[in-house]
Amino acid sequence: MSDRSLRGMRLGAQSMETESGVEPAPRQRVEYRCEDGEQVFVTFAAEAEIPPVWVSKTGKEAILVDGEKPVDSNEKAVRTHWDMLLERRSVPELEQILDDRLKILRAKRGEKVS
Repeated sequence: MSDRSLRGMRLGAQSMETESGVEPAPRQRVEYRCEDGEQVFVTFAAEAEIPPVWVSKTGKEAILVDGEKPVDSNEKAVRTHWDMLLERRSVPELEQILDDRLKILRAKRGEKVS
């Protein structure tokens, strides 16, 4: 066997090309800080839009250092099923529907309906 053979090489798993002449895309390193002082560094492409808030690996929310503070958006209040029901029916209508359904249920059970 020749001395220059590729003995033990995993074919297809590794590139035989060198990295000479290869230039990586321009990047920027951005710093975020959590409320407790934890620093978070994230690398973005140079032309990427930088988000004002980043979630760290520990799950805490970090804010961009030397950036604009995030504005609290006026989110809609969470609507419950009861809220949505009240949008479609009035309370007297709901009471009437409840009475009707209770009468039907009691009739099915064989109870005395008044």
